[in-house]
Amino acid sequence: QMLKIRLQRIGRKNDPSFRAVLTDSKNSTKSGKFLEILGTYNPKAGEKNLNVERIKYWMSKGAKPSDTMHNFLVHDKVITGKKINVLPKKKPTVKRKELKAKK
Repeated sequence: QMLKIRLQRIGRKNDPSFRAVLTDSKNSTKSGKFLEILGTYNPKAGEKNLNVERIKYWMSKGAKPSDTMHNFLVHDKVITGKKINVLPKKKPTVKRKELKAKK
């Protein structure tokens, strides 16, 4: 059983807000199951409240943060390390003519 610290989306359509939760890695992201809320993140307001004490506690117990969570923790100087690039790699756009030529 692997414990993970990751973001869980809450909030309406087009109104994203997130909870930082401690959950089992087997739970799907949208299952809504979690063991403990470790903070909140509201990207629109730019508010981020993380319960650093509990996060440190669970990490000492072997819980792994997701990449985005890891970056938050690095940013807030909770842990030291390099940020992980979580943005998807952009593929160069292929023009339609080139696509046909390939086939």
